Amino acid sequence: MPGMRRRDFVALLGSAVAWPLGARAQQSGLPVIGILSASSSETAYYSAGFREGLRDAGYVEGQNVAIESRWADGHYNRLPALAAELVGRSPAVIVATGIPPLFAATAATSTVPIVFSSAGDPVQLGLVASLNRPGGNITGISHFGVALAPKRLQLLLELVPAATVIGLLENPNNPRTDLEAAELQVAAHATGKRIVVVKAGNESDFDTAFTNLVQFGAGGLLVAGEPLFILQRKQLVALAARHAIPAIYDYRDFTAVGGLLSYGIDLTEMYRLVARHVARILKGAKPADLPILQPTKFELVINLKTAKALGLEVPLRLQQLADEVIE
Repeated sequence: MPGMRRRDFVALLGSAVAWPLGARAQQSGLPVIGILSASSSETAYYSAGFREGLRDAGYVEGQNVAIESRWADGHYNRLPALAAELVGRSPAVIVATGIPPLFAATAATSTVPIVFSSAGDPVQLGLVASLNRPGGNITGISHFGVALAPKRLQLLLELVPAATVIGLLENPNNPRTDLEAAELQVAAHATGKRIVVVKAGNESDFDTAFTNLVQFGAGGLLVAGEPLFILQRKQLVALAARHAIPAIYDYRDFTAVGGLLSYGIDLTEMYRLVARHVARILKGAKPADLPILQPTKFELVINLKTAKALGLEVPLRLQQLADEVIE
């Protein structure tokens, strides 16, 4: 089975480092929702959808529920300590945003309910028994972002049809890496293209990754939807522009700061779905009985200004398909 199992990932993380946190004091008597993220508080605007979903279900932070967040700031080795700290707060439920936080949370507890949001297939990763009846203490929202990689490749090739080599930028510390590369290799082979994988496990690897892309002769690039990359999106977009490499990303965050294309889920909508599951658990439902949901809303965003700077003509068909065109 491709990909990485939870035990392998936890071993990869190694010994957790202690991480100082300025967590809010638990509000007396209120059930606690713990949020474990590999990203940072800079991306907390996604939580607007989560809080809206909670409100729709009758839960308002500070009134009848407390929320405590832990951010790893792109450093996966911090996640085990953060997960253990959240478990120590005796939360009613933990929200794990992404596969690495999910692995850390499942290693920290087998009893506290966990609701995840991730791009991977939780069955394939060995985390749940099935999508309809996950079993154990885990349920959540899977947007199967890895499976969208061939669609992103197709969209990118509509802009750079002559490209024969396409790069894939991945974080080697993320278990989705092998899965996404495998999906893309199959899709690329069918179109006569070649995929080259370049990896960046931290910000200092970015320059080398792009230098390698140039040496490989990459005519395009897919950037994985990875917490580290989202945090450093401005730097990655700037590097793509500097090296004149047309790139497609998972999220609108990148096109909003000058990226060429993005195609993926609406994150706000996804976190509304997460909130619905959390609310059900707060009302007594068991994670084992809550089916894993899949978002149905996807968005294509095109930055015409960036296309012009790269000397690319965006086909009218793509512009008509786009949910948003940035000019």
